[in-house]
Amino acid sequence: MATRETNGVSTNGTGRGVVPDDGVERMPLHQYTEKAYLDYSMYVIGERALPHLGDGLKPVQRRIVYAMSRLGLNAAAKFSKSARTVGEVIGKFHPHGDAACYEAMVLMAQPFSFRYPLVEGQGNWGAPDDPKSFAAQRYTESRLSNYAELLLAEVGRGTVDFSPNFDGTLQEPTLLPARLPMVLLNGSTGIAVGMATDLPPHNLREVANACVHLIDHPHATTQELMAHVPGPDFPADATVITPPAELLEAYSTGRGTVRARAHFSRENGDIVVTGLPHQVSPARVLEQIGAQMQAKKLPMLVDIRDESDHENPTRLVLTPRSNRVDVRRLMSHLFATTDLERSHRLNFNVIGLDRRPRVLGLKALLGEWLRFRTDCVRRRIEFRLEAIARRLHLVDGLLIAYLNLEEVIRIVREEDDAKEKLMAAFGLSDEQATAILDLRLRQLARLEERKLNAEKRELAAEQAELSRVLSSDARMRDLIKEEIRADAARYGDDRRTELAIVDEARAFTETDLLSTEPVTVILSRKGWARAAKGHDIDAAELAYRGDDGHLAAVRGRNNDICVFFDSAGRAYVVPPHTLPSARGQGEPLTGRLKPPDGARFVGVSMGDASARLLVASDVGYGFATTLGETTSKGRAGKAVLNVPAGAAALAPVAVPAGASHVAVATSRGRLVVFALAQVPTLARGKGQKLVNIPPKALREDEERLVALAALGEKNKLVVYAGARHTTLRFRDLAGYLGERAQRGRLLPRGFQRVDRLAVV
Repeated sequence: MATRETNGVSTNGTGRGVVPDDGVERMPLHQYTEKAYLDYSMYVIGERALPHLGDGLKPVQRRIVYAMSRLGLNAAAKFSKSARTVGEVIGKFHPHGDAACYEAMVLMAQPFSFRYPLVEGQGNWGAPDDPKSFAAQRYTESRLSNYAELLLAEVGRGTVDFSPNFDGTLQEPTLLPARLPMVLLNGSTGIAVGMATDLPPHNLREVANACVHLIDHPHATTQELMAHVPGPDFPADATVITPPAELLEAYSTGRGTVRARAHFSRENGDIVVTGLPHQVSPARVLEQIGAQMQAKKLPMLVDIRDESDHENPTRLVLTPRSNRVDVRRLMSHLFATTDLERSHRLNFNVIGLDRRPRVLGLKALLGEWLRFRTDCVRRRIEFRLEAIARRLHLVDGLLIAYLNLEEVIRIVREEDDAKEKLMAAFGLSDEQATAILDLRLRQLARLEERKLNAEKRELAAEQAELSRVLSSDARMRDLIKEEIRADAARYGDDRRTELAIVDEARAFTETDLLSTEPVTVILSRKGWARAAKGHDIDAAELAYRGDDGHLAAVRGRNNDICVFFDSAGRAYVVPPHTLPSARGQGEPLTGRLKPPDGARFVGVSMGDASARLLVASDVGYGFATTLGETTSKGRAGKAVLNVPAGAAALAPVAVPAGASHVAVATSRGRLVVFALAQVPTLARGKGQKLVNIPPKALREDEERLVALAALGEKNKLVVYAGARHTTLRFRDLAGYLGERAQRGRLLPRGFQRVDRLAVV
């Protein structure tokens, strides 16, 4: 092959290094580093981080289970020092650090880490609070659990291939012949180079049922399979709250997330958490809640404590301040701000049967595992058929010996080479002749001959049955289904993780944490604001600065929405708890808000978001809205009412419960009362005409809308004109009833200059 020089290094056409006359192979540095990194990456992916689809294990886990089986540490054996097992593993199969090997072994023994632990331990094997708090390997003892039998029962039956160990002195299985899809039962996590895996654990019975369903219905959809496997089944008693549609998408593609939430109940007024999401530490949860209590963010809690013990592995007790605390809302906040609710990533990335990493959905994963299981069963049957054939061959030879017992005895006693004579005399094979010569004297009894005939019949029947199974796909499927059902009945258990559809968790806002004590917010004519505790304060009697005076006051609760309105039609939210005390003269709103130039504050409203308001401009236009529609963040506020040039917005008017009509008064003493239903409800805008004011009067500023009020049939309307006022009962307003946008009627003499309206 022709070579070429590259920076003084000879290379061939493949880009690989060549060996010059001095015997040293040379290649460019970038090629060497690229190859070395790729080799390392593929090693990490295939030999460390990702589980194999067949048995669901990583190499170190597989070697631990196999080494313990070689040591005879099955579920019925006595416990053995973990150091002995670790030494066996790293000395014969896994030449890596003993600490990493022991940690992998501990993980398989922790019932809060593995849904179906493969190792059973004695001693300190860690706790949910600190999974890595396990004792050293010289102190703990271990053996395989019952579930390990699902991996080891068929190892010696020709089901899987064996390969040399790291030093070539022993053989180890490349895979373990799992009788159930362990890759789903215990799940797995791992980080490789450029990829990762996150398989959650699942319930054994549910996965087994899904496998049986897929065998019977090869074209079943993922949705049909999820009727059997509705979602993960974590070792912890938590609740999966991911919507079914999201779970279906995740299990269809092999990627997604699943949210798990702690399980709680009420006991004697306390909140008791009895189940946490997978891999959540109770101590960490208590620390998070305690930090919030210390920061005064959970005033409704007075105590938290951990009452977990051997009988109750998880028992966290939260004591509310009183029975009036909304427990559901409190827990929603804790779900949103602590590890009481956690998201788990789903990434079904596994090493497939072709030894390549792939992300598989539920159907593809189960389908490929069934192909693996079918191959294991086929190889097991073939292995058994070979064993039967060998035994039948020996039995036939032994029966020939029994039929010619006298001659066989003579040859053995008289001939020097009895084996060759037997083979020649009766047409026996070497194995048959050896078996005859190995017979003991007491096996020459007639009873033994009958046993051999019975054994031959049984073996022949078994051989025929296995041959029928091997030659029929339907029989093979039935056998696999029968074995899966039997294993599910023997090893299966009930689901631990519930599935539920719940409301999304929502953390407390600053307003939610405020007390609900009554408060009165006062606004002065100059735009100064303050707040007083309680509703029994007379705002007009408070002290004001200089030529300033009382403009408006509104009563509500400390956690209500408080909105100030200016003459330009803009609304500004100011939390009432941030206002200065009414003991002083307050503070100017312009210090924290930015109203337009020339605008002045005209009113204030307070209540919850659904509270209804009437807003209007002095040119006669207005509409109804809600307090929630007027709120916005920022110092500049929100434009609610479109005010024409030269006009001004009036103070907003609250619509009380039971209000049915609107009263509108102009500066010329005209009053019109019409149905509230005639007022449009808008989020923002100019609104519609409420009262008819002649355009000329508006241009010459001779008449304006000065006041409006909402009232019901049980209310009275109070009309103020300077120092005078008059009270009109609803039936007294009959002469003023009309339609929206009418001119209205004049009020009695003395009330031609209306200042304001009030409802009592």
